[in-house]
Amino acid sequence: MSGTSGAAGHHLTREDAAYVARLARIDLEADELDMFAVQLAAVLDHAAQVAAIDTSSVEPTAHPLPLVNVLREDEPEPSLDREEVLGQAPSSESGRFKVPRVLGDAP
Repeated sequence: MSGTSGAAGHHLTREDAAYVARLARIDLEADELDMFAVQLAAVLDHAAQVAAIDTSSVEPTAHPLPLVNVLREDEPEPSLDREEVLGQAPSSESGRFKVPRVLGDAP
């Protein structure tokens, strides 16, 4: 790309914008190229500002907040009474819920 970097920021030409658009496989009209060049220059200027920040004293991290497992301990507890639960079902058979067959015909 033929853009230059300096104290005044990035200056991108229409050709720079067309080159980036081609790489991204985006078909842009002529007026869109001018707008895209300005927007891309603003993005590059912001990236340069972020890159200029001194982060040498910042510990690397994968997340900005400390992550803690918030799940409770897995303690066994009594489960529901099978007969009571099956008694609430519309239909049961042999100690299980009975549901309509969904695949193929009944044997």
